Amino acid sequence: MARVAPLSSPPSPPPGPGAAAADDRSRAGRTRRARRPRRGAVLLAAAVLLPLPLLAGCSGGGEEDDAEGPPAPRDIATVPRAKVADRGALTWAVDGLPSTYNAFQSDADAATQRVAGAVLPTLFTLDERGRPQRDPDYLVSAAVTQRRPRQVVVYKLNPKAVWGDGGPITAADFEAQWKALRGKDSAFWAAHNAGYDRIDRVERGADDREVKVTFAKSLADWPALFTPLYPKSVMGNGTAFNDSLRKEAPQAAGPFQVAARDDKQGTLTLARNPRWWGDRARLEKLVLRAVPRDQRVEALASGKADLAELTPAAAERIMKVTAAPKDKSDKDGRSPGLTGSRSPVTPPAGHPSVVGSPSAPGGRARPDGSRLDGANKPAAADVTALRGLVVRKSLEPAYTQLALNAASGPLADERVRRAIARAVDRKALAEYVLNPLGLPAQPLGSHLLVAGQPGYEDNSDAVGSVDPHAAMALLTDAGWKEGHGAAPGKKAADTGGVPGLGKGDDGDEDGDDDGGGDDQSNAGAVADGKAGHGTAYDNGGKAGAAPARFKDGKKLVLRFVLPKGSGAEPLRAVGERIARQLDAIGVRTELVAVDEGGFFKDHIANGDFDLALYGWPTGPYPATDARPVFAKPQPAADGSLVVEQNYTRVGTDQIDRLFDQASTELDDEASRDLIGRADARIWAVAASLPLYQRPELVGARKTVVNAGAFGLASPRYQDIGFER
Repeated sequence: MARVAPLSSPPSPPPGPGAAAADDRSRAGRTRRARRPRRGAVLLAAAVLLPLPLLAGCSGGGEEDDAEGPPAPRDIATVPRAKVADRGALTWAVDGLPSTYNAFQSDADAATQRVAGAVLPTLFTLDERGRPQRDPDYLVSAAVTQRRPRQVVVYKLNPKAVWGDGGPITAADFEAQWKALRGKDSAFWAAHNAGYDRIDRVERGADDREVKVTFAKSLADWPALFTPLYPKSVMGNGTAFNDSLRKEAPQAAGPFQVAARDDKQGTLTLARNPRWWGDRARLEKLVLRAVPRDQRVEALASGKADLAELTPAAAERIMKVTAAPKDKSDKDGRSPGLTGSRSPVTPPAGHPSVVGSPSAPGGRARPDGSRLDGANKPAAADVTALRGLVVRKSLEPAYTQLALNAASGPLADERVRRAIARAVDRKALAEYVLNPLGLPAQPLGSHLLVAGQPGYEDNSDAVGSVDPHAAMALLTDAGWKEGHGAAPGKKAADTGGVPGLGKGDDGDEDGDDDGGGDDQSNAGAVADGKAGHGTAYDNGGKAGAAPARFKDGKKLVLRFVLPKGSGAEPLRAVGERIARQLDAIGVRTELVAVDEGGFFKDHIANGDFDLALYGWPTGPYPATDARPVFAKPQPAADGSLVVEQNYTRVGTDQIDRLFDQASTELDDEASRDLIGRADARIWAVAASLPLYQRPELVGARKTVVNAGAFGLASPRYQDIGFER
């Protein structure tokens, strides 16, 4: 149930709240529902939910089918299985080999999930719109058979389903997994127990192939349970759960099984599972190879990899060649398919989502630090090798956000947070990141779902549209006014000759003793020992800095924490653009670059920031998965604050109630309506600003089919292969 760890390194996150009104239910299930009447940022909530029909199953479809799909569909070179070669080995580049084969441990990573998807039972997979679909290879049926007095779900298993040792998959495997993950047995070091903690009992039904699950508290997101499913042999033993799965793969029950691991070579080989009862895997072998992101183009070109997620800089390198005429190159080395001066970069796994890269004088800058001019034309041999590749593009089920730490300081005042929200031009940032990649460039309007998922709607009007004048009025109302700075005669602090790098916490330490003048350099300064010099607010280069704001003699300066390193250069570029937008309303920022390895652990998780950019994934189960991300922090017995994954450190009781209601509501439409209402309230709190959906760029050999940029869908591993 846990979502993939944030695109940085903390524990996995979830999304937010909602409250339902009965008169809206007829509209609730559509992708973009009719707008509900709002009074400013305040939403009216109905306290009573009417009785709703019983949920018969989870198969998708219905009235959602004619709703809008994702703005960028999956791009995987889909072909029928009959046109896929029934042989071969495909090498898929990964950041590293799995640190554990247990997807429920805290250090499970993307490679863990990939192995689990190919090797273990996935009861519900996701279609192109991110909707859960029963997998008939494992389930004949799965349905809510009783709602009151307690929810009951009955799973009927495929009678052909067996583990790698030939033993059948039965109710005993389900029961063992529930007991291991419910959180009552300290012998099992599980990373989370969401959903499993609501189960009262798991038992055998009519026979061993029928599983009856009775809930103590209703669970709307029940299809998320028991995926991946592990055999009782590892889930029934704490030592096997905690330790054995770190070294030994579990018994397979998927189209592939783990065949060999070579840590020295950085490869993990999956081979066809001879006991697999479903469609035979087209590939004989699927090899995961650890390849650093800056070496993936070379790995693809040399044949060491057939499929690899790419940074935009790497994708541009391939597209520049494949889009150009074969008999001549573009004179300045530009790719006809990519325009503009900056490209976003997808950082290594375990790092926040990053986009954009700063320009440099005299040529177009690239996120990898190189220059895109005539000197960077690929060599002839490189051109030949790259022409056999293609870049698959879509949008991930994940987004980049601007987080505002509301624990203390100026951002503890909701008016200041709302001012920030109304100053940031999210559409301009989305265009900056996604337009150069040829991807739809709409700002994301939800914290809990991405465009194309059932129930998605843009709730950002709960905080208001971009309006610098309204933002400045909010600052004034909060007591932050222009031109009330240092006492007369105070001398500005020495910044070592670097413009704009004052301490920023007093009006007398920035060289701007009256709060006026052209103070715009603060917005671009990066305090990592190598300060940069910012420019005027650069949303199209149209506006300069407004006079600084002061309150009680203190200047309004926010500490904007970003990671160091060449891989994070695009993230810093987006941060600098945001800083210039804030500069235009009189809010100064100190951009502080910190080591990538400690960015999340030492700064975000510890609350050592005012502003920060990082990403969260979304998924089909926001009512359960998103709650820890937006739950109201609670005081602990020792006086500390328990924030779960709410690193902005602000929430409301109403948001929590909406999440709780949505998570127990068994009618899909009503639950989505609650989620939408919760999302609107999260926007109104103004502590998290979703900016844009993350680009998904995958390099592949042209002969690779049924694989690439999957978008919101799950891979179907048995169909991946090479075209005949």
